[in-house]
Amino acid sequence: MKNNMKFLAILLLSALGLNSCDSSERSGSSEAVGATEEEAAVVQAPNFNPDSAYYFVEKQVAFGPRVPNTAEHYKTGEWLIETLRGYGAEVQVQSFQARAFDGKMLNLRNIIATINPNATKRVLLAAHWDTRPFADKDTKDQNKPIDGANDGASGVGVLLEIARTIHTAQQKPGIGVDIILFDGEDYGQPDESEFPYQNDSWCLGSQYWSKNKHVPNYKAHYGILLDMVGAENAKFAREGNSMQYARNIVDKVWRAGNKIGYSDYFKYVNAPAITDDHYYVNTVGGIRMIDIIEYNMADPDDYFGPYHHRHTDTMDVISKTTLKAVGQTVLHVLYNE
Repeated sequence: MKNNMKFLAILLLSALGLNSCDSSERSGSSEAVGATEEEAAVVQAPNFNPDSAYYFVEKQVAFGPRVPNTAEHYKTGEWLIETLRGYGAEVQVQSFQARAFDGKMLNLRNIIATINPNATKRVLLAAHWDTRPFADKDTKDQNKPIDGANDGASGVGVLLEIARTIHTAQQKPGIGVDIILFDGEDYGQPDESEFPYQNDSWCLGSQYWSKNKHVPNYKAHYGILLDMVGAENAKFAREGNSMQYARNIVDKVWRAGNKIGYSDYFKYVNAPAITDDHYYVNTVGGIRMIDIIEYNMADPDDYFGPYHHRHTDTMDVISKTTLKAVGQTVLHVLYNE
């Protein structure tokens, strides 16, 4: 993902007041915007197991950097497919090629898991499973790939645990759930690049899927993207594109997180818009999707934190408590849809 929104968009967000805190945040309250609306009876979601989610993150990292066109990338993909099928999901593999900004042809796979395929109402969950092929923000070994424990593996780990939890739970959600693991998200052009600037060099898997859906005329009620959701003490702000295209879904998810005790994570703070997979799902795919992604409130100039696209993005960054906060919140949303 990249924090590269155009100047005009940032001005628009500022004009709309989306770069400042809501009154609920300024007053110190964790009450959600819109929480005064009458809510349906709460359904108790099954317990999200952070130890299991942590294992799923660790397993991905153990394969090595998941860079397209490498053996590590292929082996990780095979494991993801097998794991999702083991949890009773119908799995489709969308294989395709895409040319990267540097001219390299990438062999990519979007991995799509369908849970409760007969349900008409569906919610789409997504994350990216590839890793950055270079550490362009680091001060050393910039041409070497990163582990991507948080950037990529954390979101996938949470989704695998959600799939496992639904599969083993006695009570299932009353909706269909589709999980898409997008490939080629992190092969975007660095800011300092010897190649001419190329538009849309990021998020290759979501761009492809948004134009070539796995089911003709596929629709989802809405979508939730998970990216960088595992770091210690992470804060999740309301990202600009999410607010522009699906504000009511942001409100729904943030209200759920605060309601079940994760107000330390889901903050009523607005953050600038970024280019991530949800942008193309919204603008090309025609499905409202939000992004749950860490926002570095201590230093907004470094939006994603000190390990983003650096070699420090290792398992040392990952917190079971954060994985639990995100996973339990998403499960609560699914079961109360």
